Formats: sequence, C-alpha cells, structure tokens
Amino acid sequence: MPNPWTGVGNPYTRAEVIERFNNTLSKGESIIVAGAGTGISAKFIEKGGADMIIIYASGRFRMAGAGSIAGMMAYGDANAIAMDIGEHEVLPVVEEIPVICGVHASDPRRRMWHWLQQVKGMGFSGINNFPTHTIVDGQFGQSIEETGMGVQKEIDTVALANKMDIFSITYVATPEEAKKMAKAGADAVIAHVGCTVGGSIGVSDASIGLEQAAQATQAICEAVHSVNKNTFVLSHGGPIVGPAEAAYVNEHTDTVGFVGASSIERLAVEQSITDLTREFKSIPVKRIK
Repeated sequence: MPNPWTGVGNPYTRAEVIERFNNTLSKGESIIVAGAGTGISAKFIEKGGADMIIIYASGRFRMAGAGSIAGMMAYGDANAIAMDIGEHEVLPVVEEIPVICGVHASDPRRRMWHWLQQVKGMGFSGINNFPTHTIVDGQFGQSIEETGMGVQKEIDTVALANKMDIFSITYVATPEEAKKMAKAGADAVIAHVGCTVGGSIGVSDASIGLEQAAQATQAICEAVHSVNKNTFVLSHGGPIVGPAEAAYVNEHTDTVGFVGASSIERLAVEQSITDLTREFKSIPVKRIK
C-alpha cells in the first residue's frame, strides 16, 4: 500500500521501513544506508539507489571540511544540528526513501520521550544513536559511564523508541552492546569497527585489517541473532571504505548491507571535485599576454 505521506517529508512507520528492507533483500540486493550532511548529498544518494539516509551531527562538520569525529565533540548541540539538517536541507529534497535522525541519547537537557516525539513529528522515519559512546573507550569512556552519560542511555532510548513504535538502527562496537541493543528492540544493528580510513580528513590507518574487521563484525552478528534472528546487521567503518571491502564483509559474515557516511558522502566529493577542477584548469586559452 502506498505511503500517503511520500514526498512530503517521507515519514514511514516502523513496519513499513522493515518491509522495505526485506523487499531489498528479497531482490538479492544489499541494504545500503548513507549518511548525509547536506541536501545535495541526500538528493544524489537517493538517486544512486540507497535504501535509507541517516542525518548525523558529524555530517555538518564533515561537509564543512572537518573530520567526522568533530560530531563527537562539544562543538555544538548534536540533537539540534541533526534536526536542523533534516528540517531545512534533507527532508525537503528527498523524494521517497526513509530518512533517519541521529539522536544524542545522553544529552541531559532533553527528555528523550519528548524529543523522539519531535523527531517523529518532523517527518523522520526512525532514529540512530549518534553521537554514540559505544566507540569511546579508555579513561574518558569510563568517566562517561560512571557519570551516567554512557551507552546505557542509548540502549534506554532504543527501548523507548521500541515502546513508541519508532524504527531504530543503532551503532554497537562489541558483542555485549549488540545483545543489549537487540534486547532493547533495535530493528537494525550497525557493527562499528572504527573511524573510516582514508581521504583528507579520515584516520590514516585502521586499528584492524579487513579480515579482523570481518571477524569482529561476525561476532556482533552472532550476538544480535542470539537474541533476535530477524534483526538486520550491517557493517561500518575502519577499513570497510568502499564497495569491494563491503562486499568482502558481506561474504564473510551474516551482514546484509553497509552503512557509509564518510565513505559515500565525503570521499566521493573529495576526489570528484579535485579531478573536475584539474580538468577545468587544463583547458586551453587562446589569448595569452
């Protein structure tokens, strides 16, 4: 049944998003989810056939020329940034695919049940846990946890979204987090294996190789599916930077697709603009003084 709101902000129900993912898989295709920090990125990500767009606070910094990790820092209100990108840039230009809002679940200034209502009311079709503390370790990560602003807040928000019948696609970094997210009702889990390698503002070297990334991803797949075999698991980050790497992970794990932000939005822009500018620079001129 056609969604009556399609083309007007594209809000889909949770059941409709899950149905769309299953339809993609039934055609023998991978589920491809892409981060968009600008309207122009979102427009052409959709044109390229992506199944879903996620709005991250990091997208604004990434497309402003800073590393995506800036979205994890105190450079702005992550929830407000994601909402602003969605409201004023992405939702007005995306024609048909679901758009998901990155939610900073541990923000102590917001009542999450109220914020999720606003996210849904804006026309987003679900939530993602970004900025995510799942990728913060060491002493700082421990301090975040001890002060009540850690990963459990993200898990609680996913459980709340589940109660509110809002689709959720969530980052995890460990099998333990994966199990907790699945038990909370996450509809899709993203196995995050590190910051994306490459380009002008990506990390210079992955902490693990592609084979290790696949092994870590499979451990997360098994953890998720021990709780719910119907939960979608997708890969992301680290050395999984292009279609070949994503295909390798699909082949060697139980993932059903890939989530790319820097690898789809930023790396494509960096190279294509550089190459096109060089082409223009090389055109001949008839009149030379």
